[in-house]
Amino acid sequence: MVSYIWRILRNLWLFLANLPMERKLIVVFIFLISLPITYVSYLSSHSMFNSVLANATDSAGQMTVSASDTIDRYIADLKRNTALPLYNTDVQFYLEQHNTDWDKNTHMAMFLSYLNHTKEEIIAVYLVDHFDSVFYDKNPGINQLFPEERLAKWKALSLAAGTAPVIQGRQTIRVNSNEHREVFSVLRTVTSVSTLKSIGILIFDVNINLFKGIIDPVNAVTQGNTMIIDDKGGLMYAGADTGDQTAEKQAINLQLLLQKVDKQNGHFQMDLDGQSYLAVYTVSKITGWTTLVSIPLSRILSPVEKNRNVLISTTLIIIAFALFVATVISHALTKPLKSMVRLMKQVQHGNLDVWIHPKYNDEIGMLGSHFNRMIIRVKDLLQEVSLTEKRKQKADMRALQNQINPHFIYNTLESIRMLAESSDDSRVAELTYLLGVQMRYGIVRSEETVTIRHELDHVRNYFHLLQIRFPDKFRLNIDVPEDFQHLPVIKLVFQPIVENAVFHGLEHKEGPGTLILSAWNEDGHAVFCVEDDGVGMDEDNLHSLNDSLTHGAAGEMFGIGLRNVNERIRLHYGSEFGLRVKSQLGEGTRVTLRIKDPSSDNNLE
Repeated sequence: MVSYIWRILRNLWLFLANLPMERKLIVVFIFLISLPITYVSYLSSHSMFNSVLANATDSAGQMTVSASDTIDRYIADLKRNTALPLYNTDVQFYLEQHNTDWDKNTHMAMFLSYLNHTKEEIIAVYLVDHFDSVFYDKNPGINQLFPEERLAKWKALSLAAGTAPVIQGRQTIRVNSNEHREVFSVLRTVTSVSTLKSIGILIFDVNINLFKGIIDPVNAVTQGNTMIIDDKGGLMYAGADTGDQTAEKQAINLQLLLQKVDKQNGHFQMDLDGQSYLAVYTVSKITGWTTLVSIPLSRILSPVEKNRNVLISTTLIIIAFALFVATVISHALTKPLKSMVRLMKQVQHGNLDVWIHPKYNDEIGMLGSHFNRMIIRVKDLLQEVSLTEKRKQKADMRALQNQINPHFIYNTLESIRMLAESSDDSRVAELTYLLGVQMRYGIVRSEETVTIRHELDHVRNYFHLLQIRFPDKFRLNIDVPEDFQHLPVIKLVFQPIVENAVFHGLEHKEGPGTLILSAWNEDGHAVFCVEDDGVGMDEDNLHSLNDSLTHGAAGEMFGIGLRNVNERIRLHYGSEFGLRVKSQLGEGTRVTLRIKDPSSDNNLE
């Protein structure tokens, strides 16, 4: 993984390094200006987002705690009022009286009327006596109540709660025959002061709109929807219209919200119906009710989004301006360099009549001045070289004039041969003739390349000289196919190899020796082999010889001719061509020569 990342970084660096200077400067400006501005803008936007979200969360948390405390105080007052029958002896007496007369109705009505007026939101107060007779007091807007429909539920709740007050959650009650009201109830079992036995039940029906005055300020500040949920998970009150949501959908959303409530106070974010919400809640220690406000994040972050858009626009404008300035400055800085490069190209093509006119004394101006001085120096050197070359040519001409004319040597050898023939000395005549041919081939022929056929003829003539000098000592076997005879090759390639084989291999061998010159085609190249059955050489000498051929080492006891041939072949054909020597002590030496076959290139084309 580290090597992969390093390779990517290296490729990016190479890409940047190969860009023109103007683009490099623009890239540098972008990195130095655009990236920091973008990063600071991002940090600012992110910090603003977190700050607004934290402030909204804190504000909503304080509002929910305040609303929950208000509800707790109200419920606590109701619970205290449920204990009032314990302190009224008349009520205690009449609750245990079986018959209902005028006095009982009067005292019950007066007591219930007092309780009904303790809280404005109470719409009805009920008192059930020991014999299940129900007495109640109601608000003026209500003409008729139906307590008998709820009596069984009251008795079950009071029995389960004992003497403690109990809250009955949101419920719909029937009034005035066909009307309905949404209420929640607080009820308590009334016990006898003397016997401590249950003698009745006191019930308060409180209008559910009580919560409206508590919740509306929370919604106004938070711009959200506040809900009050009882300890059983039932919705007591929702501060905003739920729109077209069905009861089932409302119940599902309520359960999803309650699943996130895991402590007394807290907040969380959640997606409902494709929209993100911030939910802040508090759970009452007294009632167990949860006051929860859900605020759409879009309302909280709307100012942030506006500021972010302004920030993005400003950042883009700054980056565009910086990019424009970077382009102008980069162009101004690189224009002299471009001019210098253009003039250098003209110099490269041989035009030295160029001149740079620096405008400033900065590094680029100094570079231009040095360029001008360099051009002057180059002109001086070229003029000096031209004069030197002319002087050298004159010296060579004088040296040539002082040399013996090679034709004089050839004519002299020819005169010796004719005298030898006239004296019937055929060996001297033949030696003189062959020596002339050898000198004429090596000195007179001015062509840079000859054919393999010419080289082989030269080897035969040289070997003929050796046979005259050393009769029956050497044998030559040339096995070169006719297809190789026409190949071009530089002069004097085979003869030095043959000479090296004769004087270092065959001459020291007892008895006659054989020299074989063969050829074959290998991988599109012509390979020639000069192999002898002479004395050979050991591993150290062989290694030294091959090393001198490869690296051009000097100072060897032999192989000077081989190195000369090898060097000329490599200069003419390329470094992959040349000589290679294999030898075995006492068995002989084999020299292979690889040259390029022009016919193979034509075939490839």
